[in-house]
Amino acid sequence: MQMNDTLKPAEVNLLYQSHHAWLSGWLRARVGCRENAADLAQDTFVRLLRARQVSALKEPRAYLSSIARGLMIDQFRRRALERAYQESLANLPEGEAPSEEHRLVILDTLERLDRALHQLKPRARQAFLLAQLDGLSIVQIAKQLDVSRATIERDLAKALGVCYRLRYADA
Repeated sequence: MQMNDTLKPAEVNLLYQSHHAWLSGWLRARVGCRENAADLAQDTFVRLLRARQVSALKEPRAYLSSIARGLMIDQFRRRALERAYQESLANLPEGEAPSEEHRLVILDTLERLDRALHQLKPRARQAFLLAQLDGLSIVQIAKQLDVSRATIERDLAKALGVCYRLRYADA
């Protein structure tokens, strides 16, 4: 299938008819749930429809599975965040839990922060988390990661820049 810059709806329809059943089965084998697999398959084709530029698809199944794999990772990450948040709520004294609306805002913020931090190199992300979650100093982080203090300072500056851009993207 040859495509110039974007897929036309008719081309996506053809891909859908040709590969939807295969993709659903591929996903079901990985997530273990028919409904979840169906949702991820649909999201894969929606993502394909929204793609701004797509070159010629010589291997449509490889391309579809790549999109679906990314969606699965996003979903697993989101669920892990939700579990961690629920565990932290369980440790709060009764009556101090946030409202449902506030809970959804917090989860959305955590998801956006997680996506933003995953734009960083692993060492910068780890340095940021060690500083923010474990309260380690720059010197302690440098020692733990076996790099210089200046390297950690640069890594933290990059991480804080990502957080700053995330914060003011909504303003």
